[in-house]
Parts: sequence; C-alpha cells; structure tokens
Amino acid sequence: MDATESSKLSDGINAPMWMFWRRRRYVLVFLAFFGFFNVYSLRVNLSVAIVAMTENRTVQYPNGTIGYVSREQEFDWDSTTKGYILSSFFYGYIFTQLIGGYISNALGGNYVFGVGVGVTAGLTLLTPLAAHAGFGWLIAVRATEGFFEGVTFPCIHAIWSNWAPPSERSRMATIAFSGVFTGTVASMLLSGVLADTLGWEWVFYILGAFGCLWFVAWMLIVKKSPESDPYITTKEKEFILATLQRSAAGGEKVQHPWRGILTSKAVWALIVSSFSENWGFYTLLTQLPTFLRDTMHFELQAAGFLSALPYLVMGLLLSVAGYLADLCQIRRWLTTTQVRRYFNCGAFLAQTVFMLVGAYILRPAPTLTCITIAVGCGAFAWCGFAVNHLDLSPKSAGVLMGISNTFSTVAGILTPIVSGQLTASGSENEWRTVFYIAAGIYLIGCVTYWFGVSGELQPWSIEAREREREKQRQDGGQGYANEGLVMEQKP
Repeated sequence: MDATESSKLSDGINAPMWMFWRRRRYVLVFLAFFGFFNVYSLRVNLSVAIVAMTENRTVQYPNGTIGYVSREQEFDWDSTTKGYILSSFFYGYIFTQLIGGYISNALGGNYVFGVGVGVTAGLTLLTPLAAHAGFGWLIAVRATEGFFEGVTFPCIHAIWSNWAPPSERSRMATIAFSGVFTGTVASMLLSGVLADTLGWEWVFYILGAFGCLWFVAWMLIVKKSPESDPYITTKEKEFILATLQRSAAGGEKVQHPWRGILTSKAVWALIVSSFSENWGFYTLLTQLPTFLRDTMHFELQAAGFLSALPYLVMGLLLSVAGYLADLCQIRRWLTTTQVRRYFNCGAFLAQTVFMLVGAYILRPAPTLTCITIAVGCGAFAWCGFAVNHLDLSPKSAGVLMGISNTFSTVAGILTPIVSGQLTASGSENEWRTVFYIAAGIYLIGCVTYWFGVSGELQPWSIEAREREREKQRQDGGQGYANEGLVMEQKP
C-alpha cells in the first residue's frame, strides 16, 4: 500500500496529531527521539571535553600586580593522537552494523536498541576513570561504546517496519532522527559549560546518567510490534497492520535476499549517499570545536555553543522536511522516487556550495554561517538516504541500514584521522583542504544518488516475492490472509 492509499485509512483515534500520547506509535516516536538524543550526546561529548582535557590552562595569581601562572595540560595529546581517540568510537561501531540489523529481526528491534543505548550510557560513566588510567584504556572504552551503539540505526528501521504506516514513514523516522541533532546541540552546549565550571569529568557523569534513566523508560514501554503491545487500541493496531499489508500472525523467520541486495543499483546509490553525508557530518561533528577554538580563536564555552548552532538548525528543519516529504507523496505532487531524489540531491548540492564558500572565505562569522547553512540543508538529505531503506524492502530495512551505515562508519573512522593529519599546525590553509574534501565528497554523493535512486519496492524484496506468491494463490482460488480486517474509511 502506498502513501496515498495509506492516508485514506483511519486509526479511529479522535485526537490531533500533536497529542502524541493518544497514539501508541507516536509514544514510540517520542521515546525514539530521546533514544537518538542519547545516541549522539554520548558520542559527541568527547569532541568538546577533549578540548578542556588538553588545553593549556592559565590562572590569575593575585600578588598586587596582574600576573598569570601557566598550568600544564592534563593530557598532553597532539592533534594526531586526539584524532585517533576521537575515531576510536568507530572501531567498535563498524562491527555491529550488520549484526544489529540481523538480530533485531530475531530478538526485536526494541530490545536491541534499548540495550545498545543503555550499555553505552553505563560505559560513559566510566570514561573519566578510563582516561586517567591511560590512553589505551580510553580508546578501549570508547571502542566498546561504539560496539554497543552500532546496533541502534539498523534496529530502528526494524522497528519502523512494524510500526510506521507508509503515509507517515518519513515523518515518524525524521522526528526520531531529529533527536540526533538535538542531542548533538545539547551535548555541545552542556559539555562546554560543564567542562568550564565543574570539570570535564562531569560531562560524562551527567550525560551518562540521563542515558541510564532513558533506558529504564524505553524497556518498560516500547514493544516489538503492535501485536505485542497490550496498551494499543484495536483500531490503531488494525490500521497499522492493514497499511503494512500483513496479518496479525507475524513472527515469521526472515530470509534476506542477499544476492538481490548486493547487486542492486538502488542499494549502492544509497550506500554512496550515506557515506557522503556522513563524511561531511563527522568532519564537522568531531573537528568543529577544535577548529573554532584553535583556528578561529573562540573561548571554550563559545566554541561549544557555536559548534552546536548548525545542529540546532538541522534538528529544527528535520521534522519540517519529513512532513513535507510525506505531504508530497500523499498529495501525489511527487512520486516516492522523486521525493528521495530531489530532497537528497538538492541538499547535497547546497552543502557542496556552502562548504566551498565557507572554506574560501575562512573568517569567523561568514564561515560559521556557511557551515550552519550546509549542515541545516542536510535535514532534507535525511528524507532521502535515511528513509530510503524502508522503500526498497521494509522487512530487510534493518539489514540495509546496517550495510549503508557500515560504510558511513568508515567515514566516521577516517575523518578525524585525516583531519588530524591535515591540520597538524592548525593553519587556515590546512582547514581549507579539510572543507574542500568534504565538499567534493558531497558532490560525488549527489551525482551517484541522482542516477541510482529508487523509491519503489524492489523485485528482489521479501515483500514483492510474498505478494507474487499470494497472487498465485489467489488466482488458484485462495483469498488474502488478512482480508478479514475491516477498516474505517476517512470521510
């Protein structure tokens, strides 16, 4: 069932959409938002904290005259060492992308997502202890955090495949994903303040504790599917099942069409697009605080605030972009393929231009403005590559996300190392090179996705094969397995 047909059905709940607590699927979206808030606040905190951990601090020594006494760095790490520390999260993260998509089908995406974030939060509380124990211990803890957090994105698509009607797919996914950028903003702002006032250790204590509280709420409330949720209304459950065109039986073992996946042009276009967006994203995510502090000469708190600004803009735009993407499909202004292509490639092209302009100017106010616009435009790209997996094959969406996010993780590993090597002295020309590389990769992603994207259910997908078998059975005199569902039509 496509988005237009799905929008004609009613969930029987007489309440506006902003009253999310009346609809069980939007309670899930609300908690998923804070799940991704934690995913990125726990990932980003070190990018700001490491500035405080390694800066040359000074204190005023009052003796009747104005004088300053230098204090040694708490951790004497050069830019290359910091690059390895910042990328260590992804050493573990890359190994659990495919695993996350696979086990979420077997165990339930809700359990795997919750455990992934919960364990990461617990390990975050141990980060100060690991840092004081030594460079190797810090890398080991961060890599383990990445290992558990690596399941989160593949798992959420497994959850959407059970909960998201086609007419609400972009909206539900992008609202949840906006937690990524809200968490990034909160982490950058809070980390700078905490590091300056209470000390950098409290960055990890406070954010880790919040993640643990979220874990308890998620595990108590969120269920694998509408069929297993005791609090969902019958009409909402039937509405979701009908729009997804499946019966309430569920529980079938999924056999993923690996050959079809790995030979699909649409899948590879999605992979390249995901890698491209994440290269630029992780470049700025891990390096922007250092760039603003060391090259643009902002104070730590100001650097933390200004580093958060682009992600605040993106977080605000993401829900708007998701709503517009769904609206374009429901009103039949654009096909699903056109929505994915125009939103994704238009954003990439804008990001290419603004990264180039910002790199060319390289002055505090105009460069930060260009970076903010570039990151903000990424909200529209997420309506393409980040949701596209559900179009191609909903039941394999978790695995598809695992594959594309594996390549994205390579970007997360490489960008801090490459940036660290290129900006050894922190000169303006070195940073220009970093931004030019990001702009070039955005452009490659734009061209590749434009010619390879598809928003249609693929012939190799599990759903397409099931429908073909069902059609053959119907032609032989058998009806649909879920024809007993009676839906209320919207007036």
